[in-house]
Amino acid sequence: MSSSEEVSWINWFCGLRGNEYFCEVDEDYIQDKFNLTGLSEMVPHYKRALDMILDLEPDDEGDEGQGQNDLVEQAAEMLYGLIHARYILTNRGIAMMLEKYQNSEFGTCIRVFCENQLMMPIGLSDQPGESMVKLYCPKCQDVYVPKSSRYHHIDGAYFGTSFPHMLFMVHPEYRPKPSASSFVPRLYGFKIHPLAYQLQVEASVHWKETRKRA
Repeated sequence: MSSSEEVSWINWFCGLRGNEYFCEVDEDYIQDKFNLTGLSEMVPHYKRALDMILDLEPDDEGDEGQGQNDLVEQAAEMLYGLIHARYILTNRGIAMMLEKYQNSEFGTCIRVFCENQLMMPIGLSDQPGESMVKLYCPKCQDVYVPKSSRYHHIDGAYFGTSFPHMLFMVHPEYRPKPSASSFVPRLYGFKIHPLAYQLQVEASVHWKETRKRA
């Protein structure tokens, strides 16, 4: 395989099964140190991880074992994820994720009244290690666990808490109208009054107390 045919680390990582939610971050963005501010304190083996992402030969190869290489690989995946969360808030990143959104690459909402509304990835925290990625439905404005377990290993911080909202701020024309329909509980065709369950509980308690006194 010639050097021109070699697959970059970024292309390889985004092509892995289960990593389909990720877009390919431009190397120019990663090479700008301003965009990486603060990440060196969050990611172990930061320098070697960054070199791996950019396909650069490490300065200090040494005689490190496979265990150390695995740690660097894990650090590279974490670093790329945190860079990705920042990148998808830029105009270029939003455009790339919008294309994936329009192609239904993130799936559709399982809620019946959302009528297969397209969803997009979101994190419940911006701190890594707290929760897995979720899917946000802009129609019911709720979040769901991805159907396939192959996405359950992805950290939600790699997409962040702001991405869907930023996308719709930049492209409000893609924001769907809130769902006008919702499920209405019925019994024999009649709507159940909101106080019905409370009244049943009170009646049950009263009945039990009456039996105790009898």
